Amino acid sequence: MKKTNLLLLLMSITTFSFAQDIDRIINAKEVERIERILSADDMEGRKNFSPALDRAATFISDEFKTTGLETWNNSGTYLQSFAMVRPKFISVSCTFEGISVDARDVIVFTCQPELKITEQSGFEKVTITRGANLGAEVRKYINANKNYLVLVDTSFGRTFNNLTRMKSQLFKTDKNVVFVIGVTDPKTYLIESKHEITEQRSQNVLGILPGKSKKNEYVIFSGHYDHLGITGKDRQGNLLTDSIFNGANDDAAGTTAVIMLAKYFKAVNNNERTLIFVAFAAEEIGGFGGQYFSKQYNPEDVKAMFNIEMIGTESKWGKNSAYITGYEKTDMGKILQGNLDGTGFTFYPDPYTTQNLFYRSDNATLARLGVPAHTISTSKMDSEPNYHKASDEIGTLDMDNMAMIIKAIALSSKGIVRGKETPSRVDVAGLR
Repeated sequence: MKKTNLLLLLMSITTFSFAQDIDRIINAKEVERIERILSADDMEGRKNFSPALDRAATFISDEFKTTGLETWNNSGTYLQSFAMVRPKFISVSCTFEGISVDARDVIVFTCQPELKITEQSGFEKVTITRGANLGAEVRKYINANKNYLVLVDTSFGRTFNNLTRMKSQLFKTDKNVVFVIGVTDPKTYLIESKHEITEQRSQNVLGILPGKSKKNEYVIFSGHYDHLGITGKDRQGNLLTDSIFNGANDDAAGTTAVIMLAKYFKAVNNNERTLIFVAFAAEEIGGFGGQYFSKQYNPEDVKAMFNIEMIGTESKWGKNSAYITGYEKTDMGKILQGNLDGTGFTFYPDPYTTQNLFYRSDNATLARLGVPAHTISTSKMDSEPNYHKASDEIGTLDMDNMAMIIKAIALSSKGIVRGKETPSRVDVAGLR
């Protein structure tokens, strides 16, 4: 009996100390400090490719350095730089077997001002057949870092020209992909295009906490730190008195959570798997920071991704709750909730499935590769009053509830972080 009482006492002391530790590290005061800096007016809305976004990146880097995280690939910098290219279409001409093709039936993805290719240029010839997932096939080819001539079946005639929207931003590359609809297996061809090329550079901010026994297994905690910048009009074209889109909830809140989680896991120092803490750029213009980041890792090595987006307001269920996008696609949500028994906090499945949120944030690229990569949010997407508005300011956020959500993420992820729990993979064949 004495031994049993002693064991219970030790367990009680350990639990109490653990609770004290997490409250000491993750608390509303520290959450507000970080959130206030990221969403301040002098950050000018953290617009992509702006000096303001660079200032935000410097702040996040400094927080990672103070925390004691390692740099990406021991590079000496927390910045993971990448280049984007914006090609402005000028002209395209095309002949197959000496017969001209309508320019509207040809779409060229290139970073070169002038491109000329023939059957002798070494392009691999592939086909997108009737019934294929056109969007997925296009993404596959433009991300493969190879030269392709892609012949598209005429069944995609109504949607083919929508592919031009995907040309608005491209990663800088010396590879080219040409899509042509209505042509089958040409033996000879000549394709020439001209574009005005604008190059812009950006950077993710990335810190590493190496694992102890499973260094080559990765768990990712992420959010995006870019927002919409400064504008004189709202989405309806009305002039604004307040022209700064501070993005306090979207997504300074998620970035704040990433910084706080880095501090917490560094302090408790019990991660068997390697933890990656990343603030993405270019989410608001197409998720390019997340896409570039995803290319740097073998998806089989990534065991889980916690993407955090807009946790500054109460969910539809009130305080001490959040939802997980794509909840049904893996058992990760059940694992997280199982570790929260007795805490009073609940993770719910995404209630806004018609809005396809699972595909609309930085988790999507790795999820499409099979990684149990989910976004955690509280945003009421059917009625969030400040979403993508200048009114998304720090005064609209609940710091105590934010701190509680961040603590819930920390506690619920403990089995995954320690390598004792591994979520099931996303069924890639079932993804659109």
